[in-house]
Amino acid sequence: MKNLQINYIHLDETPSTNSHLATIADEARHGTVVYTDRQTAGRGQRGNSWESEPGKNVTMSVLLRDTGVAPARQFLLSEACALAIVDTMRHYIGETTIKWPNDIYYGDCKLCGILIEHALAGSRIKHTIVGIGLNVNQRKFLSDAPNPISMYQIAGSETPVRQIVEQIAERLLSLVASLPDDADAMHERFKRALYRSTGLHEYIANVRSTARIGAETLLPGQHFHASIIDVEPSGTILLRTATATHAFAFKEISFVI
Repeated sequence: MKNLQINYIHLDETPSTNSHLATIADEARHGTVVYTDRQTAGRGQRGNSWESEPGKNVTMSVLLRDTGVAPARQFLLSEACALAIVDTMRHYIGETTIKWPNDIYYGDCKLCGILIEHALAGSRIKHTIVGIGLNVNQRKFLSDAPNPISMYQIAGSETPVRQIVEQIAERLLSLVASLPDDADAMHERFKRALYRSTGLHEYIANVRSTARIGAETLLPGQHFHASIIDVEPSGTILLRTATATHAFAFKEISFVI
């Protein structure tokens, strides 16, 4: 990162850091970060909610401009964000993984969720807003989320939230600055960091109708075993079963954990 001055905006409370940043995105500069102590209407992928005890966790959004990433390769920005969190967490709790498409896992538990929203202008990305919800100091989770975990529960000690906000923002902007030149190397790192990146694992088909995989037919709700081959620039995942390789878009499959 060359002489980038990050503009931090702290809010005591807001419905959504992504929504707040979107309202000022036309005037805000690249690297603007909005973070809050209490997010009252936080969103995850496909409208999922995110539980966060006030003042205990990272709830932040980062504005990215002029990244040089084409709309057809926009998933690179998701890869950069996920890797920024993995790199930051290594200093605190050791190895974490990226559960496709962009959750951060410690073991089989969810540590962090990411919501990325792009604004397009013709054939380019006008700007990108990266929303991050990371469990830092929360000791108990009360929602029906199946597998949350926090840094505190892993390490047994608290970490200053602002410190994590700054480190993630700095690492993210550094990785984004390397694009698109380092896109291939970043993608290889992303693949190596994927949750269950090797071996056969169990999945559930969430397709609305039957899907063909070679000679196989997947029915909605059907369990099947496959290994991860790659993630395409669009973000679709390539899974290989015993007989064929097939691409799945977001929400078309679920991991069996």
